[in-house]
Amino acid sequence: MATAALSVPAPAAIPTHDELVARARAMIPALKSRAKQTTANRDVSAETIAEMKANGFFRILQPKRWGGYEMHPNTFFEVQKALAEGCMSTGWMYGVLGCHPYEMALFHNEAQEEVWGEDQDMLVSSTYQPVGKVTTVEGGFRLSGRWGFSTGSVHCGWVLLGAMIWPNDEPGSGVPDMRTFLLPRSDYTIDRDAWHTFGLQGTGSHDIIVDDVFVPDYRTHRAVDGFLCQNPGQKENTGPLYTLPWAQVFVRSVSTAAFGGAKAALEAAKGIMASRVSTNTGKASKADPFLQAAVAKAYAQIQEMETTQRVTFEDLMGYAERGEAIPMEKRALYAYNSSNVVRRLVDLIDDIMQQFGGRAIYTTSEIIQPWLDLNAGRAHVANDPNNRFGDVVGSMFGEPPAFTFL
Repeated sequence: MATAALSVPAPAAIPTHDELVARARAMIPALKSRAKQTTANRDVSAETIAEMKANGFFRILQPKRWGGYEMHPNTFFEVQKALAEGCMSTGWMYGVLGCHPYEMALFHNEAQEEVWGEDQDMLVSSTYQPVGKVTTVEGGFRLSGRWGFSTGSVHCGWVLLGAMIWPNDEPGSGVPDMRTFLLPRSDYTIDRDAWHTFGLQGTGSHDIIVDDVFVPDYRTHRAVDGFLCQNPGQKENTGPLYTLPWAQVFVRSVSTAAFGGAKAALEAAKGIMASRVSTNTGKASKADPFLQAAVAKAYAQIQEMETTQRVTFEDLMGYAERGEAIPMEKRALYAYNSSNVVRRLVDLIDDIMQQFGGRAIYTTSEIIQPWLDLNAGRAHVANDPNNRFGDVVGSMFGEPPAFTFL
């Protein structure tokens, strides 16, 4: 069945890293101008999605055999950061939807054909909460449930849903098989009235409802295959990119938008500092040593964390290109580093906010929305370092990981 993919012409030319990042940065003014409406609509506009598609952003991690660019993950993350600088909700949505072509490349080829065979621009949303009810049947499974947090779902024709397959379909019996189930739009409904939040409102992370549908086995992806880097899709997608641990790509997709949000907040802070004079002390904010210290710290540590991310994926891709297994100690550390990013950025911007007094409480201030978005981003399970430190220390002693999504 692989011939279906080969019959579809690939793009005439793949943009360079610099070209893609430049395209993303060129979108920042438009994204800023749409940000308030994006927040009010609780969704990114169809116009923005169309522009991201036209710029090729969703193809960065997509296999070449399906018209994608199959590029280095650092290109993907640089584009995400730029988009998030214009609007963190947009950058967050892009990170989630844009990383799914990577996971789709790990699925059985039949599933890839169903998603991309007729439309290589097809987008896929997700919610990996393992809340689905699964019954094993001949050839696959029956799936039901309600999932929250499906970012960008209204723009997608398919969804990836998490669920546990228990021995004998009895929850709590034995060791479950964690899987991701792939469903077409006809098999689920979207509840668009469940997403009411104080930040990241524009991500459109709506609820997904499934009522007893059949999912063939080939439209499932086993978590253990992603952990072991032994996925069925690697038979056709043979590039080194797809030998990376899936979790290493995903966890960064939900922490990287925070870099753009923090940079937007930092720029807003500079704008306030340029003109603000304290009514209590009569001193200019830009001369306030405490505010200067907070801004300098944020500026330096944002760059430090960005450098860590770039070096991380240079290292991971080095292992992939050499055909070597990535040491578990590194995998645990890299996932832990990612889990700390959003919380560290929140703390840095909080320090700045505390120095602005009454100016920091008006919703008209340009710093408020990125600050709220950053705080909302902390809620994602992948951005909680308390799930990760045990594996970092355990790996130092050669112990197997307790949290295998790394």
